Amino acid sequence: MKSVTIGNMTIGEGIPKICVPIVGITEQNIFQQINQINTEDIDLIEWRSDWYEHCFDISKVLQVLNKIKSTVKSIPILFTFRTTKEGGQKEISAKEYETLLSAVIQCKYADMVDIELFTENAVLTSLLQKAKQYCVKTILSNHDFEKTPEQSEIVSRLCSMQQLGADITKIAVMPQNKKDVLTLICATEQMQCQYADRPFVTISMGSMGSISRIAGEIFGSAITFGAVQKSSAPGQLEAKKLKQMLQIIHDTMIEI
Repeated sequence: MKSVTIGNMTIGEGIPKICVPIVGITEQNIFQQINQINTEDIDLIEWRSDWYEHCFDISKVLQVLNKIKSTVKSIPILFTFRTTKEGGQKEISAKEYETLLSAVIQCKYADMVDIELFTENAVLTSLLQKAKQYCVKTILSNHDFEKTPEQSEIVSRLCSMQQLGADITKIAVMPQNKKDVLTLICATEQMQCQYADRPFVTISMGSMGSISRIAGEIFGSAITFGAVQKSSAPGQLEAKKLKQMLQIIHDTMIEI
């Protein structure tokens, strides 16, 4: 499997990388969170721009993104606008989504952009092509806050993302019971052993699915999401505790 390297960080090798979301509404909120994040030992930050009060003003978005880049220095930045249909804060048309992400890709203040798998085909293709042109890494993603699809469907969606050319693929699903958590974990193991040719991310959300956030090195998920202040999805663990748990699992695997 090929890995993805950004600066000094390599995704797809060793301990899963910890990504912390920024979910501030105002610019002041955003940088309060960043100042806290800068005191933590994390690998990646995700700016969830759909939380930002001026998220449809591209000039303001780019100004804030540039300021984030200057503030976090060497920590890679993932830019995400999560749509309401996948758990985000605001509705956005396909055209607005394309315009926003295109501007972010071209300014190159973000190291990676999240693009939703079920975006209109023409928009999806355009954004993936533009990201490659500007050497910005892509995460193709899918989020289901209602249920956990069948194992075969989870694997199928991840494989589709690979075929479309994403650098990293991601799926997050909501369990209704413990069996659903096992379905996600089994899909992760199947993906790792049979299909994955690049890093991928799988998450079972909510407190019931928290095991999926710490077991990535065992089953194959390359990034896990933790919270420093406010979480962006149900079930996110405190980043500091998450780091400790990941290290314990890593050390145990070395001993084996």
